[in-house]
Amino acid sequence: MKLKSFKAVAVVAPLLAVAAGCTDPTVAPKSAVTGANIWADPNAYAQYMAKLYAGLVVTSQIGPNDPGDKNGDIKLIDEGTSEFLRLNWYLQELPTDEAVIGWNDPGVPDLNRWQWNSTNTISQAMYYRVYFETVLVNEFLRQTTPNLLDSRGVGAALKAQIKQYRAEARFLRALAYWVGLDFFGSIPLVTEADPIGGPPPKQVTRDNMYRYVVSELQAIVDSLPTPNGAITYGRATPAVANMLLAELYLNAGVYSGTDDYAHALTAVASVINSGQYTLESNYRHNFTSDNNTSTEVIFAAIQDGSHTQTWGGMTFLVHAGCGGSMVPANYGIDYCWGGYRMKQQAFRLFGPGDVRGSFFYTSGQTDSVIDIGTFTNGIAGPKFTNKTSTGGPGSQTTMIDTDFPIFRLGEAYLIYAEAAVRTGSNVAQGVTYFNYLRERAFGDASHDITAGQMTLDTILAERGRELLFEARRRTDLIRFGLFTGGTYVWAWKGNLPGGTATDAKYNLYAIPLNELSANPNLKQNPGY
Repeated sequence: MKLKSFKAVAVVAPLLAVAAGCTDPTVAPKSAVTGANIWADPNAYAQYMAKLYAGLVVTSQIGPNDPGDKNGDIKLIDEGTSEFLRLNWYLQELPTDEAVIGWNDPGVPDLNRWQWNSTNTISQAMYYRVYFETVLVNEFLRQTTPNLLDSRGVGAALKAQIKQYRAEARFLRALAYWVGLDFFGSIPLVTEADPIGGPPPKQVTRDNMYRYVVSELQAIVDSLPTPNGAITYGRATPAVANMLLAELYLNAGVYSGTDDYAHALTAVASVINSGQYTLESNYRHNFTSDNNTSTEVIFAAIQDGSHTQTWGGMTFLVHAGCGGSMVPANYGIDYCWGGYRMKQQAFRLFGPGDVRGSFFYTSGQTDSVIDIGTFTNGIAGPKFTNKTSTGGPGSQTTMIDTDFPIFRLGEAYLIYAEAAVRTGSNVAQGVTYFNYLRERAFGDASHDITAGQMTLDTILAERGRELLFEARRRTDLIRFGLFTGGTYVWAWKGNLPGGTATDAKYNLYAIPLNELSANPNLKQNPGY
């Protein structure tokens, strides 16, 4: 929940009246105030950082109910849909074996049915969202150089804080670029060193972008704030940077053509061995309205029903996971949107006694998605709730208090286990971590596995159970070589109810057509 953890970096910045929507990352962000009076205020630096963090959750400067969506960060799309987490969730979940959503909102049917192209509304908006975030980061870094701070008479204490903010800003840029290279492959790389108003940015290879993001994280990891309870909750710390490094290394073979599971093992081990996080005994606590108190969450996008209001993020995930004969009050909300539910392949991963499936709603639901548009086709999986871990209410029933866990210890254990199997090292420790999750899921050691049983297939299936709807599935299936082709098919893969083989081009989303027209330096991904 929670604004209280962001007192030092207040979540919604009044500073910038951003009229963004320009996708040229060499253009400075627009504002209703000038640079001269922005930076004269010592509070401006924290407020700007607030906007950078809030870029993961909010969609404009004036809240979720912008009349006509005139002031949204991203243009040409419904403002609520344009939110970072919601876009990311659509692109990670809808084409996979996990989720389907029956709405006809622009771009959504194409993702359900594997018919997306260079004009898909969702993928285009995600591309723009990546660069909206990086443009803001670049401007912050330009405005906080030592020379400029000296010229403004900034004192030593604030300078030290700004130095830390700069590291956090670079982390957020790295996070955005990770999303960009994961979805689109080769994209433009623009930093604070590129001149404002310069020539159209050049596209870099996916491998070069991957190496840049890794190098940025390595450079800043020791400059990030030391974990300090609620003060640093929702902010980048060394453990958060190492989790992102682990994610990058885990997928290095996809991103760069060369596997690097050994470094994934090292990076994630540093997080686990930091002693800062412990596995929650109550799995569901990671997804409740008081999940800011979870001992397992490493990094979260903070949402607060009263202060960070949005029709994306957790507002979307909680409301849209409810439909059919489900009772909204059971999830702490005022009404159901009748949106996403599980495909049968995801539902059938869960066996009897697994508490990770205890929240599934089966009454009136069929387990097979024969009709995409009918909510009762597919088992509902309301994993996220606006109630507390003890069943209490959120602060209100329309906007949601629950935070989105971007990184948590449960995934760290699974990354370790997979990297151990792939490298053939530390396997016994990997099995131990894997079984911690099994023991939490079943309440005892009856479903533990041995080293001989911990195969890649076992790990992928466990990731499907542990991380259901947490926006990892597309990336996982690609890493395992199963997303495209015909080795593994699922409901509506290739636009058939039973699934069919698909073209390898779909391992990447298309570069937006508008960007290709505007920037002659861009080349479309193969097959589009």
